[in-house]
Amino acid sequence: MKKLTNDFGNIVADNQNSLSAGAKGPLLLQDYILLEKLAHQNRERIPERTVHAKGSAAYGELKITADISKFTKAKVLQKGEVTPLFLRFSTVAGEAGAADAERDVRGFAIKFYTKEGNWDLVGNNTPTFFIRDPYKFPDFIHTQKRDPRTHLRNANAAWDFWTLCPEALHQITILMSDRGIPATYRHMHGFGSHTYSLINNKNERFWVKFHFKTKQGIKNLTNEEAEALIAKDRESHQRDLYNSIENGDFPKWTFQVQILAENEVDKLGFNPFDLTKVWPHSIVPLIEVGEMVLNKNPQNYFNEVEQAAFSPSNIVPGIGFSPDKMLQGRIFSYPDAQRYRIGTNYHLLPVNKARSEVNTYNVAGAMNFDEYKNQAAYYEPNSYDYSAKESTNFNEPELKIDGGANRYAPLDNDFYTQPRALFNIMNNSQKEQLFKNIAASMQGVNQNIIDKALVHFEKISKEYADGVKNALK
Repeated sequence: MKKLTNDFGNIVADNQNSLSAGAKGPLLLQDYILLEKLAHQNRERIPERTVHAKGSAAYGELKITADISKFTKAKVLQKGEVTPLFLRFSTVAGEAGAADAERDVRGFAIKFYTKEGNWDLVGNNTPTFFIRDPYKFPDFIHTQKRDPRTHLRNANAAWDFWTLCPEALHQITILMSDRGIPATYRHMHGFGSHTYSLINNKNERFWVKFHFKTKQGIKNLTNEEAEALIAKDRESHQRDLYNSIENGDFPKWTFQVQILAENEVDKLGFNPFDLTKVWPHSIVPLIEVGEMVLNKNPQNYFNEVEQAAFSPSNIVPGIGFSPDKMLQGRIFSYPDAQRYRIGTNYHLLPVNKARSEVNTYNVAGAMNFDEYKNQAAYYEPNSYDYSAKESTNFNEPELKIDGGANRYAPLDNDFYTQPRALFNIMNNSQKEQLFKNIAASMQGVNQNIIDKALVHFEKISKEYADGVKNALK
């Protein structure tokens, strides 16, 4: 058997688990193979995005109507605050010319232009994802893209990967359900998906998940309806979003959060930072916080939508990260992709530029059209009172970690409980659609891989497995 190596021939001992400080801990910068994989993936396409290439967007605002100041000091989340924003929707797997109405996860990326800097919430229309470790992300995306030999999509590759990574079963069940093809971008929910931090004025940390529930209601397409629509209009979602805003029918979402104190995470019964799992509402109820509305279309698609650059590394005081391994990987991967795709100074483009005061000692670089405002000092630390200085007042509370550095396997291998719970709340029509959609997606897949998938479905529910078997016939 050949030994797996990186691009320089260095042997890879473990290609499944990132190097972390403890089983629940954050990732380590010394994991050079993880960084190499993510950095290499970001440079595999020019100039379109490697993922989320096809998108639509609009401007709007977020209004906070509830008081959650006991959880966070972030000004953007204080009652009465109204914050301008830019929201980009997208498909994930398809190229820039892909049809809008394909069965795929939808991106739901929001840039909030807050008074304390830009806050980017880079999520999807699903609360979960296929994997929970960024180490697997480049390989996963390869299975969703074109086979380099045939330049065709390869269902066999997708299902082979999924059956070998059963943590994907929850997301697969969502993707193959009736919600796998939203009718429009307006008729779907949005989720921050990851676990983040909220930090209050007492410097106390809380874990949080962000939700945006559509006020237009959920509407979806069947495979047959989507095929008929694509035959007539490949830009159906873009057309719907643009026209609805132009006509004054502004789409709205209810903004909600789930919040856990640091000492409450054990009541979930699983790792709270696992992106393949949801926090049950029965344990962590939703709290309504405000409303988001989209009310203005971009005027130049390339300048505003194509050059829009999001990253979860953009946070503001009162909002922070978590040990979610996928989030930690994206903190590196997203801005690295933007620097490659758009350029070092992508933050100066109008759609990306902060609307708050910016004081930085970063200089030069290609396409830098900023006015340099620093006076005597062009470095820090310096001795000049009028120059920008660091402030330890904005330090976050320490993040408690434990354990030595190692490539830890996930804390649990329960791939079936949450997909089973989702399946059990589906009505008969939704179950039939699920079976039919899975069978359709398995066209051309090798029988041995189908058999592996059926074993997993059986562990979720005998009814699930039998339904797929019958649909395959």
